[in-house]
Amino acid sequence: MTIKPLSDRVVLKMVEAEETTASGFILTSASKEKPQVAEVIAVGPGGIVDGEKVEMTVKPGDKVLTSKYSGTEVKIDGEEYVIVRVGDILAVCE
Repeated sequence: MTIKPLSDRVVLKMVEAEETTASGFILTSASKEKPQVAEVIAVGPGGIVDGEKVEMTVKPGDKVLTSKYSGTEVKIDGEEYVIVRVGDILAVCE
C-alpha cells in the first residue's frame, strides 16, 4: 500500500535507536529513548493551512530531526510510520 499525505503532512520512518552507548554499554529496550531522527518517505503538496501558505521544504529520502512526541504513529503492511506536520520537523540532517 502507498501512503500519500495530504496538505502539510509528511510521512516518516523512524531510524532505530542506538543499542549501545559511546562507552560500549548495551541498553535494554526500556532504557532506550524514542528516536528523533527519521527518513522522509512521502511529502504532501503543502498549500494553504489555517490561512497561511505552507511550502514543503523536505523531500523523500531526506533525514530529519523531529519533535520528540510529535505526529501520529501508524502501522501499514507491517511497517511503522509517523505522520507529522511539516512544522514538527526541526532540521534536515546532512
